[in-house]
Amino acid sequence: MKSASARSRKSEAGNRKRQFDTADKKRGATWFGVPPSGGRANAGVQTATGRALRLSQAFFCLLISAVCFLNAGCIHREPPADLTILNGAEPETLDPALLTGQPEMRIVIGMFEGLMRFDPRTARPIPGLARSVEISPDGRIYTFHLRTNLVWSTGPPITADDVWYSWIRVLNPATASDYAGQLYYLKNGEAFNTGKIKDPSLVGIHVLDKFTVRVELNHPTPFFLDVCALPVTYIVPRQTIEKYGDRWIMAKPLPSSGPYELVYWRLNDKVRLKKNPRYWDAAHTRSDIIDLLPVGSPSAALNLYMSGQADIVWDKELVPTELVDLLLKRPDFHKFDYLGTYFIRFNVTRKPFDDPRVRQALALAIDKERIVTKITRAGEQPASHLVPDGTANYLPVGGLGYDPARARQLLAEAGYPGGQGFPRFEYTFNAAAGGAAEMHQNIAIELQQMWRDELGIHMDLRQLEWKVYLNAMDHLDYSLARSSWIGDYNDPQTFLGMFTSNDGNNRTGWKSATYDALITEANEQTDLKKRAEIFQRAETLLVSNQVPIIPLFFYVGINYFDTNKIQGVYENILDDHPLQYIRKAGRESRVEGREPENANQ
Repeated sequence: MKSASARSRKSEAGNRKRQFDTADKKRGATWFGVPPSGGRANAGVQTATGRALRLSQAFFCLLISAVCFLNAGCIHREPPADLTILNGAEPETLDPALLTGQPEMRIVIGMFEGLMRFDPRTARPIPGLARSVEISPDGRIYTFHLRTNLVWSTGPPITADDVWYSWIRVLNPATASDYAGQLYYLKNGEAFNTGKIKDPSLVGIHVLDKFTVRVELNHPTPFFLDVCALPVTYIVPRQTIEKYGDRWIMAKPLPSSGPYELVYWRLNDKVRLKKNPRYWDAAHTRSDIIDLLPVGSPSAALNLYMSGQADIVWDKELVPTELVDLLLKRPDFHKFDYLGTYFIRFNVTRKPFDDPRVRQALALAIDKERIVTKITRAGEQPASHLVPDGTANYLPVGGLGYDPARARQLLAEAGYPGGQGFPRFEYTFNAAAGGAAEMHQNIAIELQQMWRDELGIHMDLRQLEWKVYLNAMDHLDYSLARSSWIGDYNDPQTFLGMFTSNDGNNRTGWKSATYDALITEANEQTDLKKRAEIFQRAETLLVSNQVPIIPLFFYVGINYFDTNKIQGVYENILDDHPLQYIRKAGRESRVEGREPENANQ
C-alpha cells in the first residue's frame, strides 16, 4: 500500500508522469504587468510617453485588483462543505496508477472505484463495479460480471474495455506505476511490466463481452479480491487520459467512476469533492460536498478541530506529541490497532551501507523501547520484525534487538572500529504541509544521539517537503530514510512482497534472488501453514541477515472526531474509511442520487 504519511521504485520518478508542479515549472511563470520600454535613445521625448505608461500601469493594477476582489468574493460564496477532513500531507498525485501515499489514497477512493471495494466496518473486499465474481476450482481464473448500470460521471457507459485499459495502463512500463507489482499475479503481468513481452493481449486479463472480464492468475492467490479493491486497480477514463496525457486529472469535467467528482484541487489549500449523482450506488452516498485539507502541523490541526473548522482529523501524526497522554482521555480521540509499521530504509547502493554488517550494527544500536516511551507515547510496540503482530495466518519472526556491544563489534569487523573513518551521512525524513512532522524529527534526533553515543558515528538530518521526499526515494537520493507501511490487505504478502527486486515500492536498491524465490514460493503455496513458514524464512533474511530496513515500532492508530456528530467512520485493521459512508448526524444528502437499476446486483 501505502506509506503511512507514505506509498520507488522500479522506475525512477524522473520517468514518472508528473501532473502539476513539474509541468508548470517547465512552462515558466506568467507575470501580469507592462514590460519596460526599450533603451534610452529617445529618452528626451519619452517624458509624456512615460507618464502615460505609468498611468496605464496604475490603471492595469487597479483593474487586476478589482478582478482579484471579485474572484475573492466568488470564492467566499461557494457552498460550505458537509464535511471538512484534515488529511495530512499535500497529495502527490490523484492518479490511481501513480499514488503511493495514504493521503492520496483517501481522496482517490472517493473519486474512482474498482471491481471490488472495501467494507467500511471489516475492511474486507465487497462488490464494487463488479456485481459478482466466479472463481474456478483451482483458484486461478476469476470471472467478473460488471453491473449493467455503470456510467461515468459525465454520462458515457463504463464497460469491460475500461477495466482492461485501466489494468494494462498500470502494467505499461511507460506509466511507471509503483504499485504495478500488485498485478504481477496476473499471467504475464510481470513480463509485460518489465518489458520482456510487448503484446498486452498476452496478459491474463480478457474482455469476454461488454460486461464480463476474465482474469487468469499465475497461481492461486487467496487475497486477490483484496487486490481488486486497491486504488491501483481502479477504473480510469481512457478517452480523457489519451486526450490530456499527464494532466488528465485537471480535465474539466473529469470523468469519475466512484461516488464523488473532483470539483478542484488547490495546492496547499484543499481538495473539494462533490457527490456523483450517476454513481451506481449514489442513493447511499451520505455527504454532498467534502473538503480535504492538507495540514501537517499537529497544533494547527488541533486548533482547527477545536474551533469547529474541521470535523475529522486523520492520523496520529496530527496529534501534538506533548498532549498525547491528555488528549487520549477525551471521548472524541479514538485509539485503535491496525496493520502499520514504522521503519528505516537503507540505500544499499551507497557506501558504507552496501555492507550488511554496517546495517546490522546500526540496527543493534537502537533502543526502540526508548523511542516509543519518550517520543510516540501512545502505546506503540517496539518492532524487531516488519509484519505486524495479528496479521492473518502468520506468526512473525523476531529480528535484531538492542545489543550495543554486538553493534560495535560488527562495525569494527566492517572496518570502522569505534566509528573511525565512518563518513558523515544524512537521515532523510519528510516535513508536512504546515511545518515539520514533529514525530519524525524527534525520532531522527534520538537516532542521531544513539548512533553517536554507541557507535561514534555522525549523522546529519535532512528534512524534505513530502513530494520532494518521495522524489528522493524514487531516485535513491538518500542514505537512510524514515519510512512506514500500512497494509493494503490483511496478509503478510502486503509487507514482505514489496522488498522483492522488481517491486516499485522497494526503494532500497536491495535485490536478493533468494528472497524473491521465497516470496514466489510462498505465494504459490496453498497450505497456509507451509506458506507462513516460507514467509518466515523470507522475513528472517530481510530483518536479521541482510537488513535493508530496520523496523522501529508498530503503529497505534489515532483519529479524532465527535461520534455524536459524525457517523460512518469505523475502526478497522487497515485504517480504511471510504468517504461515501461518512456524514454528519442528522444530515442527509441534498443531491438526488440516481437509484441504481439493481442496487444489490
